[in-house]
Amino acid sequence: MKKYPLVVSAILMAATANVWAGHDDDQRIIDAAAKHQVTAAQAAKAKDETAVTLTGTIVRQIKHEHYELQDASGKIGIEVDDDIANAKHLKVGTKVKVMGEVDTHRYKPTDVEVVKIEIIK
Repeated sequence: MKKYPLVVSAILMAATANVWAGHDDDQRIIDAAAKHQVTAAQAAKAKDETAVTLTGTIVRQIKHEHYELQDASGKIGIEVDDDIANAKHLKVGTKVKVMGEVDTHRYKPTDVEVVKIEIIK
């Protein structure tokens, strides 16, 4: 029975390491995206996991955590986790600057997984 606390400690340490790794990964994406301002059209053609910064206007909410962003070049889907922003903040007509990573898919259009968003006033 003495092994039980050790097992619990190991599980908690592993979970904590994953949380910290996520923060490091987000910061890596933000740093790279800051150097790569693109249009919606350019992001739609970029390679998977390319860090990008886009500026545009929310034109619609597609579904929970999924929105459509439009700039002068066109539209692209963005995925914004609730812990970053939610529908209360991202209404139609809201101008935003997003930093994230291009996410290509086999059977649906390319979108951007957002790690940081700024509402432009």
